[in-house]
Amino acid sequence: MASPKAGSLTAEAHARLRGDILACRLIPGHKLVIQDLCDSLGFSLGAVREALSRLTSEGLVEAEPRKGFRVAPITEEELQDITNVRATIESLCLENAIRNGDLKWETGIVSTLFELSRLKLQDADDSARVSEVWAETHRRFHEALVAACDSPWLLRLRETLFTQSERYRRVSVPLDRMGRDLHGEHKAIADAAIARDVVRATAEMRAHLAKTTRILIKAGVVNQHLT
Repeated sequence: MASPKAGSLTAEAHARLRGDILACRLIPGHKLVIQDLCDSLGFSLGAVREALSRLTSEGLVEAEPRKGFRVAPITEEELQDITNVRATIESLCLENAIRNGDLKWETGIVSTLFELSRLKLQDADDSARVSEVWAETHRRFHEALVAACDSPWLLRLRETLFTQSERYRRVSVPLDRMGRDLHGEHKAIADAAIARDVVRATAEMRAHLAKTTRILIKAGVVNQHLT
């Protein structure tokens, strides 16, 4: 049986690697050499192996027989599939939340939207990357929208799809040369949700998710490993 300390180190290694993959610091398709990861992260071989195993189950890493591990690549087919399924699940969660939401739910949406509006999207040290603070607040905003949903399974599916979408969304930021009004998109969803307008809220959510997909496909970076 693994000791509590070993479990903690595995969890920390998993969190570090997961964060690097979602932020695209470990780019799609990148080969993951376990010893190199141990050296760079300072974790034991066992902790890194277990972390990679967990990431494989999450679909963020691929295990290749006799070849080791690599960051899961991004493809247009997967992007389209994730977008379509996520739009459906997000819409179901949002409809449920609108039906069950109270003043506390509305307050959560308004407060996280305001917080998000006050943050810079790009990292201060690297404009080609998303700020980690913005990314975390963005996650909390989308969670606030569906916080009143009373279906644990819908919320679980939504969380999985959000994570899978995150790599694609982050890659799209430096590619959108025309710029996009992210605050306007978020506000449109929030306003419709608080107004209890299910049709408008879900339509705005679908449009919001589809825009990232269009940016990536237009830029031609999907179906590449970005190496």
